[in-house]
Amino acid sequence: MVMSPAVNTYPLSSYTFGSKEAKIEKDTSVADRLARMKTNYLKEGMRTSVEGILLVQEHSHPHILLLQIGNTFCKLPGGRLRPGENEIEGLKRKLSSKLAANSSNLQPNWQIGECVATWWRPNFETMMYPYCPPHISKPKECKRLYLVHLSEREYFAVPKNLKLLAVPLFELYDNVQRYGPVISTIPQQLSRFQFNMINNETDDKLLL
Repeated sequence: MVMSPAVNTYPLSSYTFGSKEAKIEKDTSVADRLARMKTNYLKEGMRTSVEGILLVQEHSHPHILLLQIGNTFCKLPGGRLRPGENEIEGLKRKLSSKLAANSSNLQPNWQIGECVATWWRPNFETMMYPYCPPHISKPKECKRLYLVHLSEREYFAVPKNLKLLAVPLFELYDNVQRYGPVISTIPQQLSRFQFNMINNETDDKLLL
């Protein structure tokens, strides 16, 4: 029998949350974002982006940390890589920009794990696919999702204009209307992992 790769998840209460200065969004609408993407494509070519899946647990069930913008839109922490930037180092940079305190003493220990999904944007449109359509020779974006192994205790600083939500897998599953195709399929992508639910107070471990 092949053993599933294990992921340690710690209670949400293990982590400390603070705030920092607001992160101003570069785009005020989807149309603005796609227009900026087109401009950057003409300068730099295909956009490469990376996002992190940060897991915690509540009630012995995995939850994913999502950033909420306004009252409805949620996204994974991450963003666009610089031209030629290494994906792992770029994701660490983006995670720190989104969730790390300004103090060097409070920097999370970002442990980047497996790439669990790759998504493609064929055109300057909102739709992305978990494959590159065969008739597309020049996709406009490649997005990779990485599992981030959190330490037992960390301090996260959330920009004042954003909210950090812990959303259970059962809420994400197949909920395309609320979370979109990328986030709503994360439960399927994580199904090959074994979650170790670790209780800090007693060091008890529950295997799922």
